[in-house]
Amino acid sequence: MKKCYSLKAACALFLLVMAQKANAQQDVGSLFVSGPADATKLINAYFDPLYKGLGLGLTDGWSNTARSKGFLKFDVRVSASAAFVPQSARSYDVNALGLSNIKPAPGASSIGPTAFGNDSEGGKMQIYTSSGIPTGKFFNLPQGVGFHVVPSAQIQATLGLPKNIDVTLRAMPKIKIGSDLGSLSMIGFGAKVELLPLFMGSTTEKLVPVDIAIAGGFTQYKYNLPLNINNTANSDQRIDAKFNGVNFDAIVSKKILFFTPFASVGYQISNTNLKALGTYKFEDGTSNATYVDPVSVKQTDIDGVRASLGFQLKFGFFKFYGSYTQAKYSMVNAGIGLGIGQ
Repeated sequence: MKKCYSLKAACALFLLVMAQKANAQQDVGSLFVSGPADATKLINAYFDPLYKGLGLGLTDGWSNTARSKGFLKFDVRVSASAAFVPQSARSYDVNALGLSNIKPAPGASSIGPTAFGNDSEGGKMQIYTSSGIPTGKFFNLPQGVGFHVVPSAQIQATLGLPKNIDVTLRAMPKIKIGSDLGSLSMIGFGAKVELLPLFMGSTTEKLVPVDIAIAGGFTQYKYNLPLNINNTANSDQRIDAKFNGVNFDAIVSKKILFFTPFASVGYQISNTNLKALGTYKFEDGTSNATYVDPVSVKQTDIDGVRASLGFQLKFGFFKFYGSYTQAKYSMVNAGIGLGIGQ
């Protein structure tokens, strides 16, 4: 395979930053060796920070205030998040993956950079037969893209309902990204309930100087990428991936003229369901073996507590947002909005 198709899947999701590093990418197709089991473990290790960073981005940016929107008031907003990959997630050790037929070459390093690790070449690997005999075939672990931030984007519209409730829709129709980067779509929905007016009515602002709300949301990215890896006629090679994120948050905020600071504590879960579908030929050491639908990744990437601090600035119809979140990876979010009402 002459093109870095797996890494192009990441590029399609994060074209903003990936495009600048296109010439530095190593051939991730070299991971399709030995057999599906080893290939799946290598792909998982390489893309682990991508899964986690994207999972955090899926659950980010829903709300920057605890105050709900008035009935039929609305806004539309676009924001972007950046998850910072820690040092421990920028590389992996193949000796810890439990590979069957792949080992570091004699004297070579067993360490390789992850997708968001350094843009230096990984250790030299040797392929072995099922009986443990060296085949004399070698490959290098793919390099990273050279930066340690996983970006994501949120596009959403929010509408106020009665009883201090507002609902949010995230949506992006299926779009084709470039000539060979596949297609991407997004869907999500969320809701927020401002609590104090439900119990205290119109006396809320006099008795309690802050707004308090609970909120939740679900977001899903779908990605499809046609492949051509040692292709044969009618092989129908492609990557189908779904990235899901669910979050629940308790939010406290205080409106001060046009400035509204907020703090939130919540719980988030994200998972990846990625498959390499079609017919593929793998180098198993001494010959080529053919497999159908060889790679399947289905796992939970994020499952834990998060805490956020941020603000909203409102100037007439325009709003500006910013926040910092501490979770599995630390993250920042910033965006703009346009709407009517709080």
